[in-house]
Order: sequence, then structure tokens, then C-alpha cells
Amino acid sequence: MPGLRTIDEQDVIRLVREHQTEVWRYLRYLGATAELADDLTQETFLQLLRAPYEDRGPAARAAWLRTVARNLFVKSFRRPPFALAELDTIEAAWTGFARDDEGQESLVRLRSCLEQLDGRAREVVRLHYEERRSRREIAARMSLGEDGVKSLLRRTRAVLRACIERHAEGA
Repeated sequence: MPGLRTIDEQDVIRLVREHQTEVWRYLRYLGATAELADDLTQETFLQLLRAPYEDRGPAARAAWLRTVARNLFVKSFRRPPFALAELDTIEAAWTGFARDDEGQESLVRLRSCLEQLDGRAREVVRLHYEERRSRREIAARMSLGEDGVKSLLRRTRAVLRACIERHAEGA
């Protein structure tokens, strides 16, 4: 039903079911903690109840929800963790990642590539991304300097990126 209208609770419930995962993942992609992503995802959907809304289809709806989520994320900081001009680049990268499946295919590729890592590369990814350890803590555990951890992470991300791109080309 095109045109501006007030959305009812049942529509919001449907939209939450359809888009909650993507909004939450997008906020995490921007750098929100899991807790902040939970809060901002909820606030994003509450925005639907506060103002007239025009539903222009699934792609426009997803873009509108990401815009609301992004604005809420930026407002959550006194000083954003990145330059606001970078948000367009981040948005473009997210769109390429998420595609039409909320990023499921990209996550499958990433998991497959992560399984191929071994040794120090697997350990640095586990410590940095799963355990959220600082470079200093990782350096101490792995008997490396902090710059060594930074280099290892950079090389490992490059290996993962190349692996994911190979999988994407084969799809």
C-alpha cells in the first residue's frame, strides 16, 4: 500500500521478523558491541511507530532501516569512532556483504575460510575476534611484539579476503 501511513504493531512485528537479524549484523559491522547492537536494533524498529512510514519494497525498507540504525549508532557516541564520511564506504561494503540473504552466504564462505586457517593465523583470529583480546594481550600469549600481532592480523585478513573472493567467484 504505497504512500505515507502510520504503521501498526502487527506490521512492526512482521518487519522485525524480516529484518532484525540484518539490522543487528549491520550495527555489529559498524563496530557496535553486541549489547549496543541489541539496544539500537530495538530503537530502530521503534522509529517505525513514531513517524509516518512509506513502504517502497524490501530493498528500500532494508536501506531505510540501515539508515536509521546508522544514525542511532552515530548518535550513541560523543565522538564517532570514525569519520562520518567513511559511513558511505561502510554502507557500500555492507551492501556487498549482505546482498539479498542478510549476509548468510558470506558467513558460510567466511566460516569455510576460517576452517582452512591453521597455527598462528587461526590463534590470532580466535584471540582477537572471539575473545576480544587486545594486541598487547595477544602479543604476550603468542610471544610476539604488538607490531608482530598487527602484521599477523593484517596478513591473515588478506588471506581470508582472498579466500572469500575465490569462493564468491566460484559461486
